[in-house]
Amino acid sequence: MSKRQRDSREYARRMRMIQERAAARHSRLRTAYLAIGAVLLVFAVMIVVRLGSGTGGGGGQAPSALPTGAAAAEITAGVTSVPAATLDQVGKGSAQVLPTVVTGQQTLTEGGKPLLLYVGAEYCPFCAAQRWPVVVALSRFGTFSNLALTTSAADDVFPNTPTLSFHGSTYTSQYIVFQGVETTTNVRKNGQYTPLDQLTAAQAQIVQKFNAPPYVPKDSAGSIPFMDFANRAVLAGSSYSPELLENHSHAQIVAAIKDPSTQLGGAIDGNANALTALICKLTGAQPADVCSSAAVKAFQGEFANAGQ
Repeated sequence: MSKRQRDSREYARRMRMIQERAAARHSRLRTAYLAIGAVLLVFAVMIVVRLGSGTGGGGGQAPSALPTGAAAAEITAGVTSVPAATLDQVGKGSAQVLPTVVTGQQTLTEGGKPLLLYVGAEYCPFCAAQRWPVVVALSRFGTFSNLALTTSAADDVFPNTPTLSFHGSTYTSQYIVFQGVETTTNVRKNGQYTPLDQLTAAQAQIVQKFNAPPYVPKDSAGSIPFMDFANRAVLAGSSYSPELLENHSHAQIVAAIKDPSTQLGGAIDGNANALTALICKLTGAQPADVCSSAAVKAFQGEFANAGQ
């Protein structure tokens, strides 16, 4: 096993530990809600008042106001138009956890194009981190419309992580089809995050099959974010830590993405380049200018079997 593979597995192990702690925390919270349900009923009026105050049942720190109008448009324009020269300069960056190639499966398509599926939730800080490189990469193959700005939940690990949301967005491309599913919001109601998008039967079947062993490690099964790349590669969990996004605004994250010298830019752009290289395998190296770039060549050989 190479040093890169050992480092990648160790990094993935650490990320799974963080996610497992978050999941355990959610479980403890659910248990607590059930245990004190009768008491809360007595104080129903007080609870209604607290919920009305905007805490959302989270008990975490309040997020800053989200950018709107021209400021929001500038952020989405910035993340969807990262200069090719910047991505080429970053190359591999600090990308460590890459999608795992799946063998023995027929390429999943829709309308003759490879189908990519993302499943996450707005409360999830790991999803919040992963959306940035996903948007950067996919924007090299097509166009997003109606991307929204949001944050992860205030009561989770890495609270209020700035991010985007695929809920309500559309993506058009002559090369690939992308489906982004956000299953819940970042706001609690009666102790649970409010439902948002519902998986279709076909999407649920993909998740059930590929977000489980042997396609992902047993201790990562069921993790979000989850991505399926046309049934030829999968990614369960985020490819870098949300910790890197702490104390950054949306605008500061976009500025870092466009600056190859920053640690955050190296993480987001490096992982975006990895996703780009994988997608190029699925599209038959189209578009040519993207798939022949230095950014993609940095990952030459990493996804050798993904397009077969």
